[in-house]
Amino acid sequence: MVRTRFAPSPTGFLHIGGARTALFSWAFARHHQGQFVLRIEDTDLARSTPEAVQAILDGMNWLGLNHDEGPFYQTQRMDRYKAVIQQMLEAGTAYPCYTSTAELETLRAEQTARGDKPRYDGRWRPEPGKDLPALPVGINPVIRFRNPVDGVVAWDDLVKGRIEISNSEMDDLIIARADGTPTYNFCVVVDDWDMGITQVIRGDDHVNNTPRQINILNALGAPVPQYAHLSMILGDDGQKLSKRHGAVSVMQYDDEGYLPEAVINYLARLGWSHGDDEVFSREQFVEWFDLNHITPSAAQFNTQKLNWLNAHYIKQADEPRLAADVRRRLALRNAKDTATPSVESIVALYKDRAQTLVELTDAVEQLQGHPTPTAELKAQHLTEKTRPILAAFRDELSNVAWDIPSISAALKATLAAHNAKMPALAMPMRLALVGQTQTPSVDALIALFPKDEVLRRIDTLLACGN
Repeated sequence: MVRTRFAPSPTGFLHIGGARTALFSWAFARHHQGQFVLRIEDTDLARSTPEAVQAILDGMNWLGLNHDEGPFYQTQRMDRYKAVIQQMLEAGTAYPCYTSTAELETLRAEQTARGDKPRYDGRWRPEPGKDLPALPVGINPVIRFRNPVDGVVAWDDLVKGRIEISNSEMDDLIIARADGTPTYNFCVVVDDWDMGITQVIRGDDHVNNTPRQINILNALGAPVPQYAHLSMILGDDGQKLSKRHGAVSVMQYDDEGYLPEAVINYLARLGWSHGDDEVFSREQFVEWFDLNHITPSAAQFNTQKLNWLNAHYIKQADEPRLAADVRRRLALRNAKDTATPSVESIVALYKDRAQTLVELTDAVEQLQGHPTPTAELKAQHLTEKTRPILAAFRDELSNVAWDIPSISAALKATLAAHNAKMPALAMPMRLALVGQTQTPSVDALIALFPKDEVLRRIDTLLACGN
């Protein structure tokens, strides 16, 4: 059975790069009717926090990336790691190293001065016929993995292709610190082994860890999973993704009014493609997803494209769902829902124009808030020519049925009577109702409000300057 995992470190929020890794791992498992495991790699006690763990879980839940097993926490598996290290010590695939920090610093300085690559020199590595130094007093040893000295480590990366690393390039990795706590690369190996992970899908910043992890797995006699290393994501400007262009918490996309299905669709296209398809459902993505169509080159974040996708999904979304989300956002702003016009009616009118749910919420707050147009807008659109047209339309409205066709007919009749074009009436009407000139169709806008409220707002505007 295919078994993939997502294994974030809870030292910060779940950002876009991590979310894409989680999405691809989840989709690969779902495509193959396999299992998706969530593992929290929290051995960095100084930086890991419960708040970061919750942020990861919240982000996964918001995106709908449900896991089949877990979350497992590395801090709860320490006894297992220590047991495996003891087995390796007994098997001779690991050994204690008493080199002090000062000795390591001196060694690295000497190597750097000679132009050599700084690395541990194996002074405590047992070898046949080799005399080890006398055990120092007062130093707790670290435990090092006995890395092979000959040959190469090779794997067929499912994204990058064949990769080979010479064992001579690697020194003996520390797998347990002097205080007995195991290190990251060792914990990962034991976890992937115990959890039966068959495909490791992760960022290409882990490529250098892979040969070390393969060697440890081989030393343990454990199966080696397939590896797929995803390329990095660049910002809109082609630079490494940072907070100013996307490397923010996944939950910030919720705050900024993005729908999770839009973010999922967008993430799926960051480095993966299915022909020319740009818009597809979560179900289609799972059906189509494979690792053969992931590009090994860096993907580039494009905020405009994300906004375009989000606008598409807002148009397609059920209006009750959108209205409920808007009410939640109004509550977070401490804005009162006055019910005039109703949230549902505003959402129905504005959903085809909004790129984000924040814009929809802005529209509701504006339309319900009795906005006042600026002096500049009034001077521009409430003129000697347009004022009598607006007054005549007000009288016309007072006698019509309150529906869009009747309102539209009244608009046309008033304009025809004054030999005027639509902007001469539509602009002041928009000012009267919402205090600005950019709105959807003016007849639909008018129909949002009760008749007496429309007449009152027109009277208020007409009273300006009188």
